[in-house]
Parts: sequence; structure tokens; C-alpha cells
Amino acid sequence: MADRLATVVVWTAALLVTGVLLWLLGDLAWSGAGQLSWSFLTEAPRNAGREGGIGPMLVSTGLLLLVCLSVSLPVGLGTAILLAEFSASDNRLGRLVRRSLDVLAGVPSIVFGLFGNAFFSVFLGLGFSILSGGLTLACMVLPILIRSTEEGFRSVPADYRMAAAALGLSRTTTLLRLLLPAAMPGLLVGLVLGTGRAVAETAALIFTSGYVDRRPGSLLDSGRALSVHIYDLSLNVAGGNAQASATALVLILLLLLINAAASRIMDRWLRRRLISV
Repeated sequence: MADRLATVVVWTAALLVTGVLLWLLGDLAWSGAGQLSWSFLTEAPRNAGREGGIGPMLVSTGLLLLVCLSVSLPVGLGTAILLAEFSASDNRLGRLVRRSLDVLAGVPSIVFGLFGNAFFSVFLGLGFSILSGGLTLACMVLPILIRSTEEGFRSVPADYRMAAAALGLSRTTTLLRLLLPAAMPGLLVGLVLGTGRAVAETAALIFTSGYVDRRPGSLLDSGRALSVHIYDLSLNVAGGNAQASATALVLILLLLLINAAASRIMDRWLRRRLISV
């Protein structure tokens, strides 16, 4: 009886989560699917966003993600390796870094936006730009990425390390050839979660990358992300609800595509490793 009850509870929770997602997608599709077309994805907005498309916003979002991941991936991976492989669990520095990461993970995004504006935009002189927004997003993504990757390394059995030491492998070879592939699922989880937060972020980007709805010519130009465009259409543009729903639908489909692509790549990579072994 207890097993059946637990099964019912688990399936109910899973169906509830799936139902919420389908409800959200259905509502957005009902309101904005009629606006979707190739021209909507490629053209610039007109009439304050009531007409036209989201081409410049897609480009800005892609550049913001590029800057964010280019900075957060090497820094996050290096910090996770330091915490998991070179810092004991009772090490004072390690505890301080982990506590700092846990606090940063719970800081509201508006605080990151104010920090990014004060440091990247004003102090470093980057102004309202894609670079300022991407660096701010990197600061937001790092706690999630580091903690997930660290747990991935810690989940690797200690026998792997002892076997590598017995074979005379160097620490670098052990990390690159043995531990990193085994910890790749944890890195992927952090990457997907961090990418999802970066793509959907609004408050931090308003203060860093700006509101300009034209296509950015470089990383030092201002650009409007998809999430900021949705915010602007919903709150500041009368008659922009249909365009906002269509943009939100594109944003969610983009997140689903990123998650599916990451899972597909990881499955194929793991399958190749199993075949090679």
C-alpha cells in the first residue's frame, strides 16, 4: 500500500509539472502563435513593437549568451576543480568560497543589475552594452555552474583517483582524461540551468545592456534581449500583448531547444565513450 501511494504521489507531481508547462505553452500559443512567421523572426520591430519582428532581439540575446558562457565556463570549471580536487572539505578557504556561492545564488537579479551598472557600465566605462550585460549574466550564472560542476566531480568514485595514481598518471592527465568526462553530467546540468536563467533574465539587463531595439553592431553597442522586449511590450506599449505573447513563445521554444540539444549531445557523447571503452 505504501509503495502504491508513493507511486501515485510521484506520478501526480510529474504530471502536475508537465501540465503547468503545457498550460503555459497553450496560453502563449493561443495569444501569439498567429504572429509567428519568418519575417517575425528576422525583421526589426516597428511602431514601438506593435508591428515588425524580433530579429535584433534574437541577435542581442545570442551575443549576450556568447559573452556570458565565454566568461562563466572557464572560470566556473576552474573554480569547481579547485573546490572539488584541490580543497579539502574542512579547508577554510573552500568553506568561504562555497558559502559565498550559496549567498550569491540567492541574490535577487536586480541587485546584480545594479552591481553590473556600477562596475561594468560606469567604473570600467563599458556603458550600456552587450559586453556589460553578458558579464553581469556571467556573475549570475557562476554560482549555479560552479556548485553543479563541483558536485559532479565529488560524485566520481575515489577509486578512479586511486587507480590513476597507481598507474602513475599525472594530476593534469587524471583531471582531463578521467575525472572531467565522468563529471560531465554535472557540468551539463549547471550549464543548462545557467543558460536558462541567463536567457530569461530581465532586471539585470535593463541596467546593463539597455533598451535599444536595433541590431547591435559590436559587443560595445547596446542591445535589447528577448526578455526585456517582452517586459517592454507588456508594460509600456498599449496593444502589444500579442507581440509579447509571440516573443515569449519564441523564448520558451528557444529554451526547450537548448535543453534538448544539450541532452542529445550528452547522450551521444556518453554512448561514444561506452563504445570506446
